[in-house]
Amino acid sequence: MSQLNPAIQDTFIAPKCDEEIEILYQDSEILVISKPSGLLSLSGKNPLNQDSVHYRIVQDFPTALLTHRLDFGTSGVMLLALNKTANANITQQFQQKSINKTYLSILNAWVEQDEGMIDLPIAKDASLFPRLKICHQTGKSAQTHFKVLNRLTDPKRTLVLYTPQTGRTHQLRIHSQAIGHAILGCDLYGTQETKEAAKRMLLHAYSLTFKHPVSGEEMTFTSPSPFESLDLTY
Repeated sequence: MSQLNPAIQDTFIAPKCDEEIEILYQDSEILVISKPSGLLSLSGKNPLNQDSVHYRIVQDFPTALLTHRLDFGTSGVMLLALNKTANANITQQFQQKSINKTYLSILNAWVEQDEGMIDLPIAKDASLFPRLKICHQTGKSAQTHFKVLNRLTDPKRTLVLYTPQTGRTHQLRIHSQAIGHAILGCDLYGTQETKEAAKRMLLHAYSLTFKHPVSGEEMTFTSPSPFESLDLTY
């Protein structure tokens, strides 16, 4: 994950999130949850941003450790370790890219291809913070597979299933913008129209597949799409 600029981070105050975290699975080693949109994964440096996935979870599971994060506006499946040994194992799985994640998203307009691979390197740029950019000279390799699930009308929108092959910061958001189909509700990438097109960012971590850190059993967890019941502005 990229380091946040402390000056900018301290000025952001997250709105109150009234939605609850849903526990999908738990045992002595791991905890699988569904995170609501509008909740930080980890508490920020600003004391007003204390509420987060980690803050809430450690009230009941004091040893819980985040193995990865989801953006503030992204909802869906997250995996936490309940001890350091489990955390080390899961971290290794992430590093070896053996953990599979899929995301559902609604994009602006119609994506013409039924499926494909977005292969565009992503780079930091201090002048754009907190946004990132596509840069073939300095960017880190980033690949995202997409599959169109539905093309919506009036207005034209596209429901896609994303399977990221890499895990760069803002990868799905910037890749969507780069192919001309910004994620609706995304506050950083896209036009003012696409930013205001939904009450929240329409990006949801739908599934997560990994091997249990002790038994080695392959496990898959899903979180149903929340988009059908959302109060959209368009």
